[in-house]
Amino acid sequence: MKKKGVFVTIFFGAILLSSTIAIAIPGMEPEVDTPDVTITGTPADNFPDDQRTQFCSSDTDAKSTDFVKEYVIPTECTNPLAIVSDYDGNVWFTETNTGNLAKFDPISETFTEYENPTWPPGGRSMMWGIDYAPDGSVWFTDETYDSIWKFSTLDEQYDRLSYPSDDNSLPQKLRIEGSQIIINDFTGNKLTILDVSLSDAEVNYLSIPSAIDDSVTADFALDENDNIWYTNWLFQQGGFLVKFNQNDYRNAVSNSGEQFLPLVDFINAYALPVQLLTPNGITFSDDGLLWIADTTSSSFFSFNSSSEKFIQYVTADPMFGTYGNQTGVIQSPISRPYWIENDDQGRLVFNEQTANNISVMNPTTQSLVEYHVPSKNPNWGDCDSGFEVLDDCGIAQIFDFTIHGEKIWFTEWVENKIGVVDTSVPLPVEIQLESNSISLNSGETKQFHFVISTSSIDTSLDSLLVLSTTHDFLNLELIHDSTESFQLESDSQIPIHLKMSATDDAVSGTYKVLLGIQLPDVSVSKFVTVTID
Repeated sequence: MKKKGVFVTIFFGAILLSSTIAIAIPGMEPEVDTPDVTITGTPADNFPDDQRTQFCSSDTDAKSTDFVKEYVIPTECTNPLAIVSDYDGNVWFTETNTGNLAKFDPISETFTEYENPTWPPGGRSMMWGIDYAPDGSVWFTDETYDSIWKFSTLDEQYDRLSYPSDDNSLPQKLRIEGSQIIINDFTGNKLTILDVSLSDAEVNYLSIPSAIDDSVTADFALDENDNIWYTNWLFQQGGFLVKFNQNDYRNAVSNSGEQFLPLVDFINAYALPVQLLTPNGITFSDDGLLWIADTTSSSFFSFNSSSEKFIQYVTADPMFGTYGNQTGVIQSPISRPYWIENDDQGRLVFNEQTANNISVMNPTTQSLVEYHVPSKNPNWGDCDSGFEVLDDCGIAQIFDFTIHGEKIWFTEWVENKIGVVDTSVPLPVEIQLESNSISLNSGETKQFHFVISTSSIDTSLDSLLVLSTTHDFLNLELIHDSTESFQLESDSQIPIHLKMSATDDAVSGTYKVLLGIQLPDVSVSKFVTVTID
C-alpha cells in the first residue's frame, strides 16, 4: 500500500506544482510533522491536531444559498467521498476515514451511519466509486485494500470482494450494468469487468489492459450499443480515447469456444487533443456526443464519434475567494472539472474542484450554470499571507455528486458535509446573445453584443462579467461603456459590447467562447460558436 500512496502522491503533486492551486491527493496519508494527537474517540484521531482543520473541517456550520443547502455529518471527520441516490431518493455515501457507508434521508433530514465491522482500526481509504443495485445493495470501491464492497440495505451487512490487482492497482469508479460491474483501475493500467450475480459469491472477470505502458486508466461511459468508452493517458503527455466493443467480443468468444480472445480486434483508439491533458470524467449526452472533463485546466470537451472531432469548452474563471492568492503566486487560476454525468433532462452535470462549483451545461441551448458551494476550507487555497487569513476563502474538495430529478447531491471531503443543489430554483439573470455563432478570418476583428436581463432580486448584487476563451489566439475586449464589474439591480437590462478577434496566427477550426455574468452564488453564461476560416 505504501508504494501505491507514493505513486499517487507524486502524480497529483505534479499537478499541484504546475497549477499552483492546492488539490486533494487521492490515497494520501497526512504527513505527520507533529506527534501531538489529542484523543477524542472520533475519526479525527487519525490526524494529528495541527491537521484536523485541514482534513476534518474548518467550519462545522452548515451553510446555504438560494440554490444550495448543506448538511453536517453527525460523526466528526468522516471524509465523505463517493455518493449515489437510490430509487426512493435516499442518498448513500462512503466515509473514507471510517470505512463506513452512510445514508441521508432527505425527507426527515437525518443521517444513518452503518459500521463496517471488518474495517481495521484507524484504516483510511479513498472510495471513489459507488452504485446502487436493483436488489437494494450498494457497491463501492476501496483503493487502500484493493477491494470491492457490497452493502445490503435489507439486512445491513457488508461483504467484501478482492479486486484483481497488483501492487499498483487503484480501483476507482464503479458502475453496475445487469450482472456486470465495470471498474477502472486508475493506476493499474486496465479496465476490469466483473461478471457477478448480485445474489451469488462466484465472480468472473475480464481485464482490458492499456496499450500505453505506465499509463492511467480513467473514468468510462457506455454508449447506446453498450460499447465501453474510457481514456488511457500519461501525465502531461497525452493519451487516447478508447472504445471497447464488448458485445462483439463476447459473441466471438462464445462462437470460438475459447475462454479468451485477443482484444485488439475489438478496440478502437482515438488520439486525445494536445489541450486535453488529464481526462477524468466521461459521459454521453442524449445526442450521442461524448463529453470529457479535463482536471488540469478549466475545460471540458465534446467528441463526435462520426466525424472523430473534439471541440473544447471552457468554464468561468474561479471566484477570487476560492484561491485567495495571498502570496501572489497564482497567475492563472483554473476550475478543474473533475467528473461529468448526464441527467434525465439531457443536461450535463460536472463538479469544478478548485472553483467550488457544481455546474450544469445544456448542450441544446449551449448554456452553462455554475452553482457556488458556500463552505470553503482555507487550508486548500492560497488564503494565508502569514499576517492574516482571508475570510470565506478556500475550497471544500467537492469530489463527487449524484443526480436525482432536479436535485444534485454532493460530498465535501474536507468539510465533513454533504450538500444539495436545487436546479428547479429560478435563476436571477438571463443571457441573450446577439447571435449563437460568429465567423472570423485570421487577423480579423468583429463587434459582438449580448444583453444581461435580471428578474426580481432583493438587493443589488456584485457582479463580474464572464468572458472566457479556450485559446490564446481568440481575444475579447470590452468597448463603448461596457465594464467588467458592476452592481446588478432588479428588473434591468444591461447591454454588453465586445470586440471579438482572432490573431494572425489563429488556427482554422471551430471554437467556443463563454459569455455571461458571475454573481456571488451562481454564474450564468452561454457559449458562442466561433468559426475561424
